[in-house]
Amino acid sequence: MERAGTILRGRELEPVEGRVVIDDDGRIDRIEETSVESDDLVVPAFVNAHTHVGDSIAKEAGGGLSLEELVAPPDGLKHRLLRETSREELVGAMRRSLRYMLEGGTAACLDFREGGVVGVRALREAARGLDVEALAFARGSIDAMKEGDGFGASGANDDSFDRERTATREAGKPFGIHAGEVDASDINPALDLDPDFLVHVVHPEPIHLDRIEDRGVPVVVCPRSNLVTDVGVSPVEELTARTTVALGTDNVMLNSPSMFREMATLSKLSDLSAREVLRMATVNGAEIVGLEYGVVEPGAEARLVVLDGDSNNLSGAIDPVRAVVRRAGVADVREVVVPA
Repeated sequence: MERAGTILRGRELEPVEGRVVIDDDGRIDRIEETSVESDDLVVPAFVNAHTHVGDSIAKEAGGGLSLEELVAPPDGLKHRLLRETSREELVGAMRRSLRYMLEGGTAACLDFREGGVVGVRALREAARGLDVEALAFARGSIDAMKEGDGFGASGANDDSFDRERTATREAGKPFGIHAGEVDASDINPALDLDPDFLVHVVHPEPIHLDRIEDRGVPVVVCPRSNLVTDVGVSPVEELTARTTVALGTDNVMLNSPSMFREMATLSKLSDLSAREVLRMATVNGAEIVGLEYGVVEPGAEARLVVLDGDSNNLSGAIDPVRAVVRRAGVADVREVVVPA
């Protein structure tokens, strides 16, 4: 199998004309640089590094509420609505969001999964048969973590999470935690847990940036969500200078789970290059949890997005990387390629 067009190759996302050749095991065998007739853009599939897909039952609920009123456990609006929702409704709503992500070129999402073991199983059911990896970073119990793919802690001001961190380490699974979303008070306690990644880090102080760099702790930023909840925007330029930074869309209640929209927003809010933003949306998120894709290079798993470079939106684009990051959308996706 092969796909042809302008290929954004390797971590540097170098545009080359040619073909991506995929072997029978679903991995990229080689990239052939050659003249082709296709106007398509062949790019790595996205990894949405932070989601709350359960919020799909409450899209655009809670306008004007504070972050605490919206999402704080146990009585924030989302938690009340989740308690009132049947399993059938929850699974159906999550499945529709996962389908939308796949249509928009997302190969995987790292979902902070409410509801304990039952919540993890609901996500598994929602993702069944879909070509998107919905990784459950369980919340609520150690048993839920064992059922899922890791543990996703709400924040170090909510609990100590020492037991959960120990159990996660013993299980050989990743541990992520929200930190620095509202203020800086929970960043040091979160770092004391030696997490595999932090989420948000909107309000780091110099000591926190130093600790993040010294320990090489990756950070997932969610700019659209932080804008909606009015907590500020992560200092992405400082963070990317110090550690691996990935991109997530956060609560489906607040934003559509579109990596195109997230990239465009971040690109226009920051001084980061389009290449850096695209890496944040692809290979950086993949590397946080050891996924073998997110980059178009030999040996990588072939999870690709093929964009119609001759669409009304993309036709005439001079810089293909900037076009993908700042201009492209779900309507431009011709195909999402996943291993058989």
